[in-house]
Amino acid sequence: MKFSSFISLFLLFVISGCSIFVDEYQTNQKKVIEFLLSDLPIPEDSSIKRDSTVLLGNGDNVSGRIMLDTSSSPAENLIFYTEEALASGWELMSSKVGEEITLIYFKNGRYATLEMRPKRSFGGFIAGNVGSSINISISHPDSVTLENPFLGLTENIPD
Repeated sequence: MKFSSFISLFLLFVISGCSIFVDEYQTNQKKVIEFLLSDLPIPEDSSIKRDSTVLLGNGDNVSGRIMLDTSSSPAENLIFYTEEALASGWELMSSKVGEEITLIYFKNGRYATLEMRPKRSFGGFIAGNVGSSINISISHPDSVTLENPFLGLTENIPD
């Protein structure tokens, strides 16, 4: 009896410890994104994909990619970004709307490309909730100072 209680407590500790770690990561990453890209709206119900998100630079020269999962459909995210990006001063440059949605915004020399795709899962299908994956790419022309940083590298390669 004591052994099964010990196993139960151990599993409870491990499972709750993992959920605290994931929540802490999400909270910290959202703070970092909000600090570096304070004028780019991020949906409240989104979660950041850990392995796919990277930001480089500082101030208005930030470039990178943010990968999100959200429980909102691509159509709901289209409405969110149409309202929130405009309110944050982003100008819509181009859009493609279908099953997958692509929006391209411009502000202060930066381009933000947002790609929204339905996220299909068995649980979502049963619950009637599609959800979506959002890929946000931010680029600024000044974030890369050398036009061709690899020029001349072939001269130093031994035969």
